[in-house]
Amino acid sequence: MLGFGTIAKKVFGTANDRKVKATRPLVAKINDLEPEYEALTDEGIKQKTEELAKRAMGGESIDALLPEAFANCREAAKRALGLRAFDTQLMGGIFLHQGNISEMKTGEGKTLVATFPAYLNALSGNGVHIVTVNDYLARRDSEWMSKVYGALGLTTGVIYPQQPEDEKKAAYACDVTYATNNELGFDYLRDNMKAELSQMFQRDHNFAIVDEVDSILIDEARTPLIISGPAQDRSEMYATIDKIVPEVSEDHFTLDEKTRQATFTDEGNDFLEQRLSAAGLLPEGQTLYDPESATLVHHINQALRAHKLFTKDKDYIVRDDEVVLIDEFTGRMMAGRRLSDGLHQAIEAKEGCSIKPENVTLASVTFQNYFRLYNKLAGMTGTAATEAEEFQEIYGLGVVEVPTNRPIARADEDDQVYRTAAEKFTGIVEEIKEAHANGQPILVGTTSIEKSEELARLLEAQGITFNVLNARQHEQEAQIVADAGKLNAVTIATNMAGRGTDIQLGGNVEMRVLQAVADDPEADIEALREKIEAEVADEKEKVKAAGGLFVLATERHESRRIDNQLRGRSGRQGDPGRSAFFLSLEDDLMRIFGSERLDKVLSGLGMKEGEAIVHPWVNKSLERAQAKVEGRNFDIRKQLLKFDDVMNDQRKVIFSQRREIMEAKNLSDVTKDMRDQVIDDLVHDYMPPKTYADQWNTEALYASVIENIGIDVPVMAWADEEGVDDDDIRERLEEAADAYMAEKAEAFGDDTMRSVEKQLLLQTIDAKWREHLLTLEHLRSVVGFRSYAQRDPLNEYKTEGFQLFESMLDGLRTDVTNKLSKIRPMSKEEQEQMIAQIRQQQQQAAAQAAAAAAAPAAAAAIGEAREGFDENDPATWGNPGRNDSCPCGSGKKFKHCHGRLA
Repeated sequence: MLGFGTIAKKVFGTANDRKVKATRPLVAKINDLEPEYEALTDEGIKQKTEELAKRAMGGESIDALLPEAFANCREAAKRALGLRAFDTQLMGGIFLHQGNISEMKTGEGKTLVATFPAYLNALSGNGVHIVTVNDYLARRDSEWMSKVYGALGLTTGVIYPQQPEDEKKAAYACDVTYATNNELGFDYLRDNMKAELSQMFQRDHNFAIVDEVDSILIDEARTPLIISGPAQDRSEMYATIDKIVPEVSEDHFTLDEKTRQATFTDEGNDFLEQRLSAAGLLPEGQTLYDPESATLVHHINQALRAHKLFTKDKDYIVRDDEVVLIDEFTGRMMAGRRLSDGLHQAIEAKEGCSIKPENVTLASVTFQNYFRLYNKLAGMTGTAATEAEEFQEIYGLGVVEVPTNRPIARADEDDQVYRTAAEKFTGIVEEIKEAHANGQPILVGTTSIEKSEELARLLEAQGITFNVLNARQHEQEAQIVADAGKLNAVTIATNMAGRGTDIQLGGNVEMRVLQAVADDPEADIEALREKIEAEVADEKEKVKAAGGLFVLATERHESRRIDNQLRGRSGRQGDPGRSAFFLSLEDDLMRIFGSERLDKVLSGLGMKEGEAIVHPWVNKSLERAQAKVEGRNFDIRKQLLKFDDVMNDQRKVIFSQRREIMEAKNLSDVTKDMRDQVIDDLVHDYMPPKTYADQWNTEALYASVIENIGIDVPVMAWADEEGVDDDDIRERLEEAADAYMAEKAEAFGDDTMRSVEKQLLLQTIDAKWREHLLTLEHLRSVVGFRSYAQRDPLNEYKTEGFQLFESMLDGLRTDVTNKLSKIRPMSKEEQEQMIAQIRQQQQQAAAQAAAAAAAPAAAAAIGEAREGFDENDPATWGNPGRNDSCPCGSGKKFKHCHGRLA
């Protein structure tokens, strides 16, 4: 018997069906306008944009302009790119404009979909940001879609790392700006560290469309963006600790792979105390349980995590003496990204790389709080439905599944589960051989570089030709993905999320044309294209006959979404295809999160070696395990956000105060209020209300006034006068301080004084905020222990975080007043002395540069003078000093060149 919910869905359709149905009248209206816009000239399309922009700025709602704007944009795209948007693409654009996530399958043309809402929302003149997952896609999409925006009369910009400042400013001023989530977040933080409004890049946060929204707002939301500066160098300590960790035995520590934590047992602590004392890191008489040992314990734990929980070629790779992290979701290298809290340094010590100093946080923000700054947010992806609850709860974004333009013809097979990893890989190789013999292109998904290389070895032994795509082949990514749909192609890929290049059956025409032109620049491009298009069309039919793209996954991920992304690579635009998952009970997901019952069931079935179990029940069991992990990861991100919200409220206050200071022409009233508050606090502390004169500490007040306000006034004599109370003293101090600062302003000149006040305020706010961030980090690391006393760590963090913020503001007032009281104009002699000093430094720097440039020539000259010397033969060099220039003439020191230690 059918339940009421099932019957209701059959009669009324699902909530998603109703949303899709609601857009059909709008799509029909856009289609009705098509003939009118086809009749426009190219100039007419631009004039239409001007007309729509005038109406938008004149107060007409952009919702009312949607049909005309979408019709104009479709026509511009058709002329600029030769692409006419399908009705389903218009639907996706409507959902984006409404502030939703459009879930569109791979190959449905999301890049073009974004142009419609971007164009419509850019008409208000406030700019639109389109966010991509990497710099390659930001540049590619901006270059490609700028043809559409250009045809519409809009400007397009792109943001990328190490961009010249004037170019970046111009890009942010464009109507539509493409950028990565990292660059946008970092520019927001950098903007709020600037000293002048004119130096800031970002405008108001109007509307953002996030491509691969699940990857950016969920996968990367666990770690905040941090701008940091170097702290003290502790490389010796890391190296010493790293020698001790390999000596610990299994009963010295416990591992929790679920939470990626490693802790020492009591036996382990006893062993460490002996070893650390012997190494001179633990002072005599001090134990690891003493408060003074907190930093040492922290670093030992990080070294243990580095050795036991972080694996080379899975979590990171070593390249050019540097530990480069690998993104667990996309398999890409994250150059420049470092683990915090000394963990990265511990891994560098483990791998014998140069240990870079730890960093101290200067500014930080989470992606959740950055993207919540936008007045309107929207997103696109092929897979979002499994995280719909999180998108709604954290960002207020609804998820709408947009129908595909053509029905999906892919066959998704049940999972095949083996007892051991070895049996599984044998099964995978057999399956690949069988499909390969039919000419079917195969995309093999793995979860780590290590596993992709293991499979590559097995295929090599079978004589099968293949391509490997992982962090090591990052540069050839687009080419490898473009070739993955060719006849007989075998591609092993480590995670396929957000690759940005479609796998097209028979091959990618554009890529092949570019390659052919590169090989022969003189060739006739049109003739070449025609020839390549015919070849690809012919090969596509052969691939279709072979069954289309076969996606073979070697493991399930923690998230169903990543599995769906891999599956979605096959069956684009109605193409045939199939997908299958090969698993074993030794896989990480099965081992850590899978049900023990599954092992018992498989044992009970008396499975023979090399046999797999295939049943829908197994799929359901695995999906439940994945849903459990997704829920746990959601809780981690939610908790991170709750804690960050405390800091976020404070961040908004500080950043808005900075902006007000930068916008203000005259800050003398602000500094006077601060000075008066400091005086008020001093009088309150040393002359408490409702106390007698003999209880006042006027000597301490006198000393504090000189120290903090910079004025020498007869406080004690005032206090001895008949009938004088604390209010009189306060007033006299304020008057004296005002007079003192007025004299100072006269000596400096009014304009100079105002500029000094502004810079001093900004510098002090930045310094105080940095200190405050560090204090909050320390508070956050210890507040969890409050739960042992039955107190909620989050509430404790909120209360104490607020108290710390209040005391930071008090300290800010005191510091600004103190510094302003101590500044004075430079005398003429001091100015001349300073200029002479700067000139001397410049001359020294020039002399050093000249010496460095002459060094290679000098080394060569010495070599020529030495009998039998040959700069190409190290055997003739004698014994160069470690810090001497290398005899080979490179200009480097010998220790950094031929004398470098292996």
